[in-house]
Amino acid sequence: MSFIVIIPARLASSRLPNKPLADLGGKPMVVRVAERAIESGAAQVIVATDHDDIAAACRRHGVQVRMTSADHPSGTDRIAEVAAAIGLSSDAVVVNVQGDEPLIDPALIAGTAAQIKADVPMATAAHPIDNAADLFNPNVVKVVLDRTGRALYFSRAAIPWHRDAFSQSMQTLPAAYGPLRHIGLYAYGNAFLQAYPRLEPSPLEQIEALEQLRVLWHGFPIAVHVTHTAPAAGVDTPEDLARVRRHFSE
Repeated sequence: MSFIVIIPARLASSRLPNKPLADLGGKPMVVRVAERAIESGAAQVIVATDHDDIAAACRRHGVQVRMTSADHPSGTDRIAEVAAAIGLSSDAVVVNVQGDEPLIDPALIAGTAAQIKADVPMATAAHPIDNAADLFNPNVVKVVLDRTGRALYFSRAAIPWHRDAFSQSMQTLPAAYGPLRHIGLYAYGNAFLQAYPRLEPSPLEQIEALEQLRVLWHGFPIAVHVTHTAPAAGVDTPEDLARVRRHFSE
Protein backbone atom coordinates (compact mmCIF):
# COMPACT_ATOMS: atom_id res chain seq x y z
CA MET A 1 0.00 0.00 0.00
CA SER A 2 1.19 3.50 -0.83
CA PHE A 3 0.97 5.97 2.05
CA ILE A 4 2.51 9.21 3.21
CA VAL A 5 3.59 10.24 6.70
CA ILE A 6 2.93 13.68 8.13
CA ILE A 7 4.61 14.56 11.43
CA PRO A 8 2.96 17.38 13.40
CA ALA A 9 5.55 19.32 15.42
CA ARG A 10 4.96 22.24 17.78
CA LEU A 11 7.75 23.99 19.65
CA ALA A 12 5.68 24.64 22.77
CA SER A 13 5.78 21.95 25.46
CA SER A 14 4.83 22.47 29.08
CA ARG A 15 7.09 19.70 30.39
CA LEU A 16 9.94 19.82 27.90
CA PRO A 17 10.46 23.19 26.14
CA ASN A 18 11.76 23.08 22.53
CA LYS A 19 11.31 19.31 22.49
CA PRO A 20 11.27 18.83 18.68
CA LEU A 21 14.70 20.49 18.47
CA ALA A 22 16.31 18.52 21.31
CA ASP A 23 19.65 17.16 20.14
CA LEU A 24 19.81 13.39 19.68
CA GLY A 25 23.25 12.31 18.57
CA GLY A 26 23.80 15.43 16.48
CA LYS A 27 20.35 15.74 14.93
CA PRO A 28 17.10 17.33 16.20
CA MET A 29 14.47 14.96 17.53
CA VAL A 30 11.98 15.81 14.78
CA VAL A 31 14.59 14.86 12.16
CA ARG A 32 15.19 11.52 13.90
CA VAL A 33 11.44 10.86 13.77
CA ALA A 34 11.37 11.69 10.05
CA GLU A 35 14.25 9.30 9.42
CA ARG A 36 12.34 6.46 11.07
CA ALA A 37 9.26 7.32 9.03
CA ILE A 38 11.29 7.24 5.81
CA GLU A 39 12.41 3.70 6.71
CA SER A 40 8.75 2.62 6.82
CA GLY A 41 8.51 2.75 3.04
CA ALA A 42 6.32 5.86 3.00
CA ALA A 43 6.05 7.48 -0.41
CA GLN A 44 6.56 10.87 1.21
CA VAL A 45 7.43 12.16 4.68
CA ILE A 46 6.54 15.73 5.65
CA VAL A 47 6.93 17.63 8.92
CA ALA A 48 3.99 19.95 9.62
CA THR A 49 4.89 22.87 11.88
CA ASP A 50 3.91 26.40 12.79
CA HIS A 51 7.41 27.46 13.91
CA ASP A 52 10.23 28.78 11.73
CA ASP A 53 12.96 27.18 13.88
CA ILE A 54 11.56 23.69 13.32
CA ALA A 55 11.18 24.35 9.61
CA ALA A 56 14.79 25.58 9.38
CA ALA A 57 16.10 22.53 11.24
CA CYS A 58 14.25 20.19 8.88
CA ARG A 59 15.56 21.95 5.79
CA ARG A 60 19.14 21.78 7.08
CA HIS A 61 18.83 18.01 7.27
CA GLY A 62 16.98 17.52 3.98
CA VAL A 63 13.60 16.77 5.56
CA GLN A 64 10.52 18.01 3.73
CA VAL A 65 8.53 20.52 5.80
CA ARG A 66 5.32 22.54 5.47
CA MET A 67 4.29 25.56 7.50
CA THR A 68 0.79 25.48 8.98
CA SER A 69 -1.56 27.69 10.95
CA ALA A 70 -0.68 28.19 14.61
CA ASP A 71 -4.33 27.88 15.65
CA HIS A 72 -4.96 24.16 15.23
CA PRO A 73 -6.49 22.50 18.32
CA SER A 74 -4.84 19.15 17.56
CA GLY A 75 -2.18 17.44 15.48
CA THR A 76 -4.94 15.84 13.40
CA ASP A 77 -6.15 19.26 12.27
CA ARG A 78 -2.55 20.24 11.46
CA ILE A 79 -1.91 17.22 9.24
CA ALA A 80 -5.29 17.70 7.54
CA GLU A 81 -4.18 21.19 6.50
CA VAL A 82 -0.99 19.83 4.96
CA ALA A 83 -2.76 16.94 3.21
CA ALA A 84 -5.15 19.45 1.62
CA ALA A 85 -2.35 21.87 0.69
CA ILE A 86 -0.37 19.26 -1.24
CA GLY A 87 -3.45 18.12 -3.15
CA LEU A 88 -3.68 14.51 -2.03
CA SER A 89 -6.41 12.42 -3.61
CA SER A 90 -9.42 11.50 -1.50
CA ASP A 91 -8.30 7.86 -1.28
CA ALA A 92 -4.70 8.62 -0.26
CA VAL A 93 -3.56 7.12 3.05
CA VAL A 94 -2.00 9.52 5.56
CA VAL A 95 -0.21 8.39 8.73
CA ASN A 96 0.13 10.76 11.70
CA VAL A 97 3.45 10.01 13.45
CA GLN A 98 4.00 12.07 16.58
CA GLY A 99 7.07 14.29 16.59
CA ASP A 100 8.31 12.93 19.93
CA GLU A 101 8.71 9.29 18.83
CA PRO A 102 12.33 9.09 17.64
CA LEU A 103 12.52 5.33 18.26
CA ILE A 104 9.26 4.37 16.55
CA ASP A 105 9.42 1.08 14.66
CA PRO A 106 9.09 1.70 10.89
CA ALA A 107 7.22 -1.62 10.55
CA LEU A 108 4.59 -0.36 13.00
CA ILE A 109 3.96 2.65 10.77
CA ALA A 110 3.57 0.48 7.68
CA GLY A 111 1.39 -2.07 9.49
CA THR A 112 -0.99 0.61 10.69
CA ALA A 113 -1.24 2.20 7.24
CA ALA A 114 -2.13 -1.20 5.76
CA GLN A 115 -5.31 -1.34 7.88
CA ILE A 116 -7.01 1.40 5.84
CA LYS A 117 -9.67 -0.01 3.51
CA ALA A 118 -12.55 1.41 1.49
CA ASP A 119 -14.88 0.82 4.44
CA VAL A 120 -12.34 1.60 7.19
CA PRO A 121 -11.30 5.27 7.13
CA MET A 122 -9.09 5.26 10.23
CA ALA A 123 -6.60 2.91 11.89
CA THR A 124 -4.40 2.81 14.94
CA ALA A 125 -2.27 0.28 16.84
CA ALA A 126 -2.11 -1.61 20.13
CA HIS A 127 -0.03 -4.20 21.97
CA PRO A 128 -0.76 -6.67 24.80
CA ILE A 129 -0.56 -5.47 28.40
CA ASP A 130 1.42 -7.90 30.55
CA ASN A 131 1.23 -6.34 34.02
CA ALA A 132 -1.42 -5.15 36.45
CA ALA A 133 0.26 -1.78 37.05
CA ASP A 134 -0.26 -0.70 33.44
CA LEU A 135 -3.77 -2.11 33.32
CA PHE A 136 -4.93 0.03 36.25
CA ASN A 137 -2.89 3.12 35.31
CA PRO A 138 -5.23 5.81 33.89
CA ASN A 139 -2.34 7.25 31.88
CA VAL A 140 -2.21 3.99 29.93
CA VAL A 141 -5.04 3.95 27.39
CA LYS A 142 -6.72 0.61 26.78
CA VAL A 143 -8.72 -0.60 23.77
CA VAL A 144 -11.09 -3.53 23.24
CA LEU A 145 -11.72 -5.01 19.79
CA ASP A 146 -14.50 -6.81 17.97
CA ARG A 147 -13.91 -10.13 16.19
CA THR A 148 -12.69 -8.35 13.03
CA GLY A 149 -10.02 -6.33 14.84
CA ARG A 150 -11.90 -3.05 14.94
CA ALA A 151 -12.09 -0.91 18.06
CA LEU A 152 -15.18 -1.19 20.23
CA TYR A 153 -14.01 1.33 22.81
CA PHE A 154 -10.96 3.14 24.18
CA SER A 155 -10.66 3.96 27.86
CA ARG A 156 -8.31 5.01 30.63
CA ALA A 157 -10.07 2.44 32.79
CA ALA A 158 -9.21 -1.26 32.93
CA ILE A 159 -11.18 -2.78 30.06
CA PRO A 160 -12.50 -5.35 29.66
CA TRP A 161 -13.27 -5.66 33.39
CA HIS A 162 -12.65 -9.23 34.53
CA ARG A 163 -15.55 -9.58 36.94
CA ASP A 164 -14.49 -12.88 38.48
CA ALA A 165 -10.73 -12.41 38.67
CA PHE A 166 -9.93 -8.83 39.61
CA SER A 167 -9.12 -7.84 43.17
CA GLN A 168 -7.69 -4.75 44.86
CA SER A 169 -4.48 -6.61 45.70
CA MET A 170 -3.80 -7.98 42.21
CA GLN A 171 -0.14 -8.22 41.24
CA THR A 172 -0.44 -10.39 38.14
CA LEU A 173 -3.03 -10.61 35.39
CA PRO A 174 -5.36 -13.59 35.02
CA ALA A 175 -4.31 -16.23 32.50
CA ALA A 176 -5.78 -15.84 29.00
CA TYR A 177 -7.10 -12.36 29.83
CA GLY A 178 -5.25 -10.41 27.11
CA PRO A 179 -5.95 -6.66 27.55
CA LEU A 180 -4.51 -4.29 24.95
CA ARG A 181 -2.67 -1.01 25.35
CA HIS A 182 -3.41 1.62 22.74
CA ILE A 183 -0.45 3.06 20.81
CA GLY A 184 -0.86 6.71 19.76
CA LEU A 185 -0.25 6.21 16.05
CA TYR A 186 -3.00 6.94 13.51
CA ALA A 187 -3.64 6.38 9.81
CA TYR A 188 -6.46 7.95 7.82
CA GLY A 189 -8.04 7.81 4.43
CA ASN A 190 -7.64 11.39 3.23
CA ALA A 191 -11.36 11.93 2.59
CA PHE A 192 -12.04 11.13 6.24
CA LEU A 193 -9.04 13.16 7.42
CA GLN A 194 -10.47 16.24 5.72
CA ALA A 195 -13.91 15.61 7.24
CA TYR A 196 -12.61 14.94 10.76
CA PRO A 197 -12.10 18.58 11.89
CA ARG A 198 -15.79 19.23 11.19
CA LEU A 199 -17.04 16.38 13.39
CA GLU A 200 -18.78 17.52 16.55
CA PRO A 201 -16.78 16.64 19.71
CA SER A 202 -18.42 13.83 21.66
CA PRO A 203 -19.30 13.63 25.37
CA LEU A 204 -17.25 10.43 25.66
CA GLU A 205 -14.21 12.17 24.20
CA GLN A 206 -14.52 14.96 26.75
CA ILE A 207 -15.03 12.60 29.69
CA GLU A 208 -12.08 10.33 28.88
CA ALA A 209 -9.92 13.04 27.23
CA LEU A 210 -9.42 10.71 24.26
CA GLU A 211 -9.86 12.30 20.85
CA GLN A 212 -10.37 8.99 19.01
CA LEU A 213 -13.68 8.45 20.82
CA ARG A 214 -15.15 11.18 18.63
CA VAL A 215 -14.71 8.88 15.65
CA LEU A 216 -16.50 5.93 17.27
CA TRP A 217 -19.25 8.18 18.64
CA HIS A 218 -20.05 9.31 15.09
CA GLY A 219 -20.21 5.70 13.91
CA PHE A 220 -16.96 5.41 11.95
CA PRO A 221 -14.89 2.22 12.36
CA ILE A 222 -11.28 2.25 13.55
CA ALA A 223 -9.13 -0.76 12.59
CA VAL A 224 -6.44 -1.74 15.09
CA HIS A 225 -3.06 -3.18 14.09
CA VAL A 226 -1.93 -5.40 16.97
CA THR A 227 1.79 -5.81 17.44
CA HIS A 228 3.12 -8.25 20.01
CA THR A 229 6.15 -6.10 20.77
CA ALA A 230 5.72 -3.06 22.99
CA PRO A 231 7.11 0.00 21.16
CA ALA A 232 9.85 2.14 22.64
CA ALA A 233 8.40 4.94 24.75
CA GLY A 234 8.23 8.46 23.34
CA VAL A 235 9.73 11.58 24.89
CA ASP A 236 7.53 13.46 27.37
CA THR A 237 9.87 14.25 30.27
CA PRO A 238 13.54 15.13 30.88
CA GLU A 239 14.05 11.53 32.03
CA ASP A 240 12.68 10.26 28.71
CA LEU A 241 15.00 12.59 26.84
CA ALA A 242 18.03 11.31 28.78
CA ARG A 243 17.04 7.71 27.99
CA VAL A 244 16.72 8.40 24.27
CA ARG A 245 19.98 10.34 24.19
CA ARG A 246 21.73 7.30 25.64
CA HIS A 247 20.33 5.25 22.77
CA PHE A 248 21.73 7.60 20.14
CA SER A 249 25.11 7.79 21.86
CA GLU A 250 25.65 4.02 21.77
